[in-house]
Amino acid sequence: MIGSTIAKRYARAFYEIAAEESQLEKYYKELNSFSAIINDNKDLKDFLANPVFDQNEKKSVVESILEKTDISRITANFLKLLTDKQRIVVLSDIVDCYRELMDEALKTVRASVKTAFPLSTELIQKLQQGLETQTQKKVEMTVIEEPSLLGGVVVRVGDTVYDNSIRTQLNNIKNLLGEEM
Repeated sequence: MIGSTIAKRYARAFYEIAAEESQLEKYYKELNSFSAIINDNKDLKDFLANPVFDQNEKKSVVESILEKTDISRITANFLKLLTDKQRIVVLSDIVDCYRELMDEALKTVRASVKTAFPLSTELIQKLQQGLETQTQKKVEMTVIEEPSLLGGVVVRVGDTVYDNSIRTQLNNIKNLLGEEM
């Protein structure tokens, strides 16, 4: 809980800077890419999280990584601040909180669609349009094939799940029949 409170605070502060600069999406991409660098390298992640290592060494490593990337000065300064304040370990949480703020400002929602079989491009577009009509927001959709569904689709938009999979329908029938006996 404390980590998420801290992440929200830092995300909000960086979001306000990004909004002033009209760079919401650019700064999100930069934060996200730097977070991916850390998360993809277990040794780096462990080094930054370990309190035994000197803060100056951590800052030096972060600065050397930043020199090899194409990250703006503002984002780089924010990442250095996180390192100085020993908050770089919650960067992925900060990125998630920032994305929520950005999505809200840009009136965007993220949806995941699980389906047993590949969907045609036309069907994906129709589904996306339907979700945009229902949510009154721009929808960024991820389609995932999951053969265990047997058929149908499961759509998650935020906290709302629309489950029209055959697996769920069969489970519902099974439960209904179980209650009848």
